[in-house]
Amino acid sequence: MVGAGPVGLTTAHELARRGIATRVVDRAAGPATTSRATATHARTLEVYHQMGILEDVLPRGRKVENFTVHRKGRALGRLGTDYSQLPTRFPFTLQIDQVYTEEVLRERLKALGVEVEWSLELERVTTGDEHAEVRLRHADGTTEELTVPWLVGAEGAHSTVRKQLGMHLLGDSSETWLLADAVVDADLPSDSLHWMHLSRGTIMMVPFPAEGKWRLLDTVDTEGADDPDAIAERFAAKISEGLGKPVKVHTPTWVSVFTIRQRMVPSMRSGRCFLAGDAAHVHSPASGQGMNTGIQDGHNLGWKLAAVILGHAEEKLLDTYSVERVPVGEALLGSTSTATGLIALRNAAAPVLLPLGFAVLNSVAPLKRSIERKILKTMSGLSMNYERSPLTTAPAGGTTTGIAPGGRVGCSRETERASAGWREMCAELADPRWTLLAFAPARHQLAALEEVNLAYGPAVSVRTVHDGPDTGQGPHPLADPGQVLRRDLGAAPGDFVLVRPDGYLAEKGSLAGPRQPAAALGAVHLIAHRPTTK
Repeated sequence: MVGAGPVGLTTAHELARRGIATRVVDRAAGPATTSRATATHARTLEVYHQMGILEDVLPRGRKVENFTVHRKGRALGRLGTDYSQLPTRFPFTLQIDQVYTEEVLRERLKALGVEVEWSLELERVTTGDEHAEVRLRHADGTTEELTVPWLVGAEGAHSTVRKQLGMHLLGDSSETWLLADAVVDADLPSDSLHWMHLSRGTIMMVPFPAEGKWRLLDTVDTEGADDPDAIAERFAAKISEGLGKPVKVHTPTWVSVFTIRQRMVPSMRSGRCFLAGDAAHVHSPASGQGMNTGIQDGHNLGWKLAAVILGHAEEKLLDTYSVERVPVGEALLGSTSTATGLIALRNAAAPVLLPLGFAVLNSVAPLKRSIERKILKTMSGLSMNYERSPLTTAPAGGTTTGIAPGGRVGCSRETERASAGWREMCAELADPRWTLLAFAPARHQLAALEEVNLAYGPAVSVRTVHDGPDTGQGPHPLADPGQVLRRDLGAAPGDFVLVRPDGYLAEKGSLAGPRQPAAALGAVHLIAHRPTTK
């Protein structure tokens, strides 16, 4: 693993918790001390639950559920959150310093026997069909020549792995922004992002978990980054204009000027090497998608690579990584490009249109809710699906009720509290294996399910789901009183549902149909360790 940021650490974690020997190297002298990404969206929080690190992350962050727009000293409007159409147990964005996210991941990796090797730079890599050849350089100038079975480049936008393999980023550059982290003395709700339209340009304020600390973004004035005190004075003047009252901005602890680049690679795999995160796609920080998408890259790659290494799956499974994640990167470039334009808002008519637009929104509740839902759909990551993945099988007839194949398996906090079936399913999502749910199987079908359980047990958790508290017979019974889980998944008695290790639904079928569970498992490249009857 090259790169010890959140993407590399996530990938390494998913390998290590499945028992794969993993080495993580980084050319930096030690962990980062300043934060870059701060926003962790709902889908990534679900991933953290699946990884088993959520309870370590949540206490270190601050929940943000609103977006407030200011102009000429007035708060024009406050957009909230509406997750009713995208049910999740984590209906918020968690603002947490990337430094703390990385710390949690490093601590978990250490507990799994993996420690990051700092001051160790990858200089060269070549890849073939069976292995990759790499050269590493230590801080004292000594080098290591290694042959490794697999290599993951997760070392950011200037990835050496990507450059060495000739995998070029395609795209363009747009505008230049300035970021700063500073304590601000201002009476502002910290459960909201604050966007201010000024007489010249716009600024954004994003809360940190630390009281009074904010990430400040300026879309116009980017000079003077080497003078933090001058930056503080400039932000103080702008925020004072936006709020209509004087504020004090303390000397920033970090300032960065950057040119927004919207670029990505057309493929994330070359032989025995993979790219993940910013090594594969770089884009605007607008809407805070970069780290989230990279972590989900690493999560996707980690379980697939582990399955192949452990002999649970054919190598064909690894081809689906790029097939699934490249379209996600493409969609991300489109959405962040739009968000960049909205944040900068260079429209000359904005001074008139903004107050009028928010006056309408504030008076028409259904319209406001519709816009809030649209923003959430883009930002939260919850609407992303794998409907077109080769691992997804559409139901016969092309229609389905409940969660569709390719969709995310999830529920709201209220449903989890009320439904014993969903509580068990949410716990099941933290199992690193696939999950095969068999709903109310007939007695004569139990033997076939036991065969599948024995043949695929190391890779698949087989659960027989029954409607009542009497869970009946079959492998690993799961009680679903009230049939809430079955209804939400769109399954009938005698059906099966196959869920991937990352919580996406791969296939629905009938236990009595022509495509049996064993055939469904073979179609996603899993390997049976003992024969099953058809």
